[in-house]
Amino acid sequence: MIPIDIQSLARKNVKSLKPYSSARDDFEGTASVFLDANENPFPTDYNRYPDPHQRLLKDVIAQLKNLKSDQLFLGNGSDEAIDLLFRAFCEPGRDRVAIPQPTYGMYAVSAGVNNVKVISTSLTNSFDLDSKVILKSTSPHTKLIFLCSPNNPSGNLLDVKEIEVILKKFPGLVIVDEAYIDFAASASWTTRLDEFQNLVVLQTFSKAWGLAGLRLGMCFANPEIITLLNKIKPPYNINSFTQSEALKSINLGKSEVDRMITAIKYEREALRKHLHEILAVKKVHPSDANFLLVEVTDAKKSYEHLVSKSIIVRNRSMVVLCDNCLRITVGTKEENDLLIQALRLL
Repeated sequence: MIPIDIQSLARKNVKSLKPYSSARDDFEGTASVFLDANENPFPTDYNRYPDPHQRLLKDVIAQLKNLKSDQLFLGNGSDEAIDLLFRAFCEPGRDRVAIPQPTYGMYAVSAGVNNVKVISTSLTNSFDLDSKVILKSTSPHTKLIFLCSPNNPSGNLLDVKEIEVILKKFPGLVIVDEAYIDFAASASWTTRLDEFQNLVVLQTFSKAWGLAGLRLGMCFANPEIITLLNKIKPPYNINSFTQSEALKSINLGKSEVDRMITAIKYEREALRKHLHEILAVKKVHPSDANFLLVEVTDAKKSYEHLVSKSIIVRNRSMVVLCDNCLRITVGTKEENDLLIQALRLL
């Protein structure tokens, strides 16, 4: 295993940066009168700034994930963590990122925003990793590798052994995006954070927890990486409403979340079965997520037909390895029945 020095990977200006200190950073403890943050003094639900470090929420999530709170960064969706990883570790115009395709499009968008060159390799025909191909594509200026598992848009888990090889041989950070891990029969990579210093795991409350509108993403990594992300984040990146609603959902317990996960997985398999009966469907790819990648005879025609029936899916035909493929989110039984009925009319 290649030794990893997180500080040598970080950008020099980030390491020397003095982070912004908010009013809530200057004072810790309890008080009855707050005249330090230029807030409106009249009580409304949201006249006070939120905790900039989300301490209570982080403690609860850390307990839920069986981790320490200093291994956790919370962002305005996982997209914020993705962007901050570029800002913390990639020198614009010089450094590079490796992104096996097809995958979640925001990795490349964030790279472009931060002027970081994308090195694209292709997943195998079964949408899996070839660690040799990925490692061969890297250079001394490659700082990050993004891996989505379960992958979007294909839905499959990436091979654990191939990810292990990359983690052991790549001298930069390996980001495993687990937005859909709750729908997979596999342990999260968060259980192996202590094993790999260069491992970063992204998760979200948007999918299994049903809280997409709150925009709350989680980034798990060793404390050195988390410290750097906290150093450069906006001071109040998670608003009060999001923090309180997320706490409320967690405190209600996982039983409701588990119920939704079970229902979605059941409907996923029922939907797969019905899709196989559709003449226009050529292949339904295996999925460990809450969606199915479906190859049809004519994706454009199928998509437009569904739109005419007020049913919206994603046409992924322009994505590598996804010719004539629709990505279909698993809905309720009623929604899935409407989808199948519409496809039978093709």
